Amino acid sequence: MKLFAAIDLLGGKVVRLRQGQRDSAILYSDDPVATAIRWEEEGADGLHVVDLEGAFSGASSSLPWVEAIAKRVRIPLQLGGGLRTEEAVEEAIERGASRVILGTRAWDEPEFLPKLAARMGSERIVVALDARDGEVRIAGWAQGTGKKVIDAARYAQANGAGFLLYTDVSVDGMLSGPDLERTRELVETVPLPIFASGGIGKPEDLRALERIPQLYGAVLGRAIYEKTVSLREWRAQVGEEKS
Repeated sequence: MKLFAAIDLLGGKVVRLRQGQRDSAILYSDDPVATAIRWEEEGADGLHVVDLEGAFSGASSSLPWVEAIAKRVRIPLQLGGGLRTEEAVEEAIERGASRVILGTRAWDEPEFLPKLAARMGSERIVVALDARDGEVRIAGWAQGTGKKVIDAARYAQANGAGFLLYTDVSVDGMLSGPDLERTRELVETVPLPIFASGGIGKPEDLRALERIPQLYGAVLGRAIYEKTVSLREWRAQVGEEKS
């Protein structure tokens, strides 16, 4: 299972939100590049960068940071937040993103996802399944879509997604544990690489996710910033168990 470190950007600073609420932002760093280097050094397999300003406003504003980070790390970087045009996606890739994360536009405009997949390739596209009570949310998690997670996942697969990112909005940033049941259901139902996100707060949560066969990866946010999970210690422990 791959571990991606989350870097949520707001006004050029690294923050974390609770349950996606903007007024709950906790500041962790004013240097996104140094943060990215730190997570690479501690053993992250990749970086999960979210432009929160873009998620709320619909216009990406963190591409200069993406470019700066991509120039300093070797691990892949996937970017989400405000990528609602083909041009924005193309620029994100040009600036150094290995993959882009699509949410709002993928559900607002049915033609967008398959058209983008044909142009950029499915391997570049992660479709976000941000859900509360099993319903996919968009526009910075503020609006419901009426789509259930499993149905949305099947749609994304059929229309060109290369990866899926499942986040239980109700536990995101709360360190209270991930939604294991729905994550397992997704992995067993949809044959795409799936990232689990939201609620991971302790090593036992990672253990539980690892027990889901074929789960591709997990995104770690507040847990690594508040040191309830150590990437370095986790890597060392897993290495010892395999040796």
